[in-house]
Amino acid sequence: MTKFFRVAIALLAGLAAAGASYQAIANRRDAKRYPEPGRLVDIGGRSIQLNCVGTGSPTVVLEAGLGDNILEWERLQAEVAKFTRVCAYDRAGYGGSDAGPMPRTSQRIAEELHLLLGSAGEKPPYLLAASSFGGYNVRVFNGLYPEEVTGLVLADCVQEDQYDMLPVWWNGTGKALLARYQRQARWAPVYIGMGVARVWGLWQGIHYKAGHLVLQTKFVKARASELESIRISAEQARSAAHMEDKPLIVLTAGKSDPSLSNSREDFHRAWVEELQPRLARLSKLGRMAVLLDSGHDIPNERPDAIVDAVRELAYSTPKARSTLPQAPVKRP
Repeated sequence: MTKFFRVAIALLAGLAAAGASYQAIANRRDAKRYPEPGRLVDIGGRSIQLNCVGTGSPTVVLEAGLGDNILEWERLQAEVAKFTRVCAYDRAGYGGSDAGPMPRTSQRIAEELHLLLGSAGEKPPYLLAASSFGGYNVRVFNGLYPEEVTGLVLADCVQEDQYDMLPVWWNGTGKALLARYQRQARWAPVYIGMGVARVWGLWQGIHYKAGHLVLQTKFVKARASELESIRISAEQARSAAHMEDKPLIVLTAGKSDPSLSNSREDFHRAWVEELQPRLARLSKLGRMAVLLDSGHDIPNERPDAIVDAVRELAYSTPKARSTLPQAPVKRP
């Protein structure tokens, strides 16, 4: 081996070690500045991050969308805790939770959630509230444990017919996103473990508020697996029963969201006029509300709408009144 190659290898090794040290130090710093709320709960050799606050029944269980962690629900959870108990958690691989077995399908996620709640001493009945991809997970949970679920709130959630009904260009966008997630997962030991992602973020002027939660190899692998398996999860949700007689509120984004390309008329028409009403029709007691001032990220843009929906389903007295706008649901 020539002197040049020895020097080059030594330099690369030094850069890798420096990058890994920077990543570890930055993660510890972020964890101190922005600690995740809640505690780790052992579910049989693995630990899951769970944050439950408030008192009362039913216990509201919050299920985040693809790539979102406990912090997604921070403001909303504080409001719900004023009138009942409410739990948010990190799915396996997310945030403070340990990595879980692959693939990350909705059935696996629902079973782990049930084990988590039981291990933590949380008691049913549960009122399930989900955002985006989380909709598949809570529907499967309800199908597996129907006697423990009292109602559901779905905030702009996925619907299993969308892969055939949304425009062709949307499926192309989804394939591109999957390819990016898979690439990130494949190169995670370098991209994340050696600090490349953090350095690149600094170069681009990106400041991670809680980088220790997302700049993790286990997270990018879990996220990629959830998206890889999303059609399997869709069929698991389709097969889940036991919702026909349960209170259900579907909240739908009515504002154009350029980041999701839903400002295009063909997407908006299929999503708002066809797919979301299908979710509402899952239950005889289902109804849908279109939020004209919110895009897809309802937990952050209109958390009050989710709080109102949860409050309505949590209270069984006639005094409970929702402030949500009404939208009729066409039935066959």
